[in-house]
Amino acid sequence: MKKTLLIIYILLFSFFFANGQEPNYEESKVPQYVLPDPLKMENGESVDSKTQWVENRRPEILHLFETHIYGKAPERPMDIRCEILSENKYALGNMATRKEIALYFTDSNEHYMTILMYIPNKRAGAVPLFFGLNFKGNHSICEDPDITESVIRMEPRKGESEIRPHAFKLGDASSRWPVEMLIANGYGLATVYSGDIDPDYDDGFQNGVHPLFYKSGQTRPEPNEWGTLATWAWGLSCAMDYFETDEDIDATKVAVFGHSRHGKAALWAGAIDQRFAMVISNDSGCGGAALSRRKYGETSRTINTTFPHWFCENFKQYNDKENELPVDQHQLIALMAPRLVYIASAVEDRWADPKGEFLSGVHATPVYELFGLTGLPVRDMPAVNQPVHTGYIGYHVRAGYHDINLYDWQQFVKFANKHFK
Repeated sequence: MKKTLLIIYILLFSFFFANGQEPNYEESKVPQYVLPDPLKMENGESVDSKTQWVENRRPEILHLFETHIYGKAPERPMDIRCEILSENKYALGNMATRKEIALYFTDSNEHYMTILMYIPNKRAGAVPLFFGLNFKGNHSICEDPDITESVIRMEPRKGESEIRPHAFKLGDASSRWPVEMLIANGYGLATVYSGDIDPDYDDGFQNGVHPLFYKSGQTRPEPNEWGTLATWAWGLSCAMDYFETDEDIDATKVAVFGHSRHGKAALWAGAIDQRFAMVISNDSGCGGAALSRRKYGETSRTINTTFPHWFCENFKQYNDKENELPVDQHQLIALMAPRLVYIASAVEDRWADPKGEFLSGVHATPVYELFGLTGLPVRDMPAVNQPVHTGYIGYHVRAGYHDINLYDWQQFVKFANKHFK
């Protein structure tokens, strides 16, 4: 894993150095900035009540993010059709019931995503659920031999198809998915391969769900319409429609989570869909939990250059102009209020700007206080491996690099236990 991460970092840095975009990793070089006030309307009016926040300021901030960063998604299908593909009540040595559910995006059978779900067998009624996207296919999260192998879609090699059969082995990503630990703690787990919704490469928005919703004559999203991150978030929200129908799941206690780019998508999903009771960002960095105005590690230019399909086209006009953004990421965290948020960082993951992620929680806290709640209860960044769990915004920075591991999950469970049980 460390070797793979090292290769990724070398490739990224080589690209940026070659284009004169050496990343900043020195606090002394962080530019001076002024953050937009989440409690001040665009017309200058102060927000001093939760009613004003809910009815006026929150919709205003949501619209700004939608227009300038993530892009507007279409409405979800009115009656999403679901089909149980398989069910095994004796999975994981009888610990859990495993379900695979196809969720169809249209009336046809051509495009659907598959939800893989594990529900504890030892339970009294419906259970809370952790739910997030995976990178390598549903079959990669666990060594359960009966998981259906996902159809992996990747940027095609010259003359080849985007479909890569057997690109990832069974259980290839199991270190990131402590399925049995979650089951033992009374939580369900659900996941979807993000490529089922929109494969993660720039093909002009032709290979995911976008063409299903184009207007007549449209061939790509408008500048203010959904990029890939918003598309993934839309898919996460579609899955929530199913969770509300499943009697095994307590749909009032669903935590949407994501690591890295999936963390960005999870945050946006939590912003657009308030049914998610808890939102977890792990190492999400630029365009996720980290403040853009700090220009530390990954910046708007580097992310829009390297991954031009992630955000809406409008976001590119802020390359090297972060101070002109009408919003910053602390306001994205604030959009979760009064729900639970957990922000996780890794001390060696400087690319994702751990301090910038922490500060987003700090500067979102005044919105939680409108609701009479404690947001992030500390203003100084905690020491490594000293998690903060006592507010409605949780945080930790752990030892290590860009990854999601057992330590991270243990903190998510402890935080959820304080509020869900």
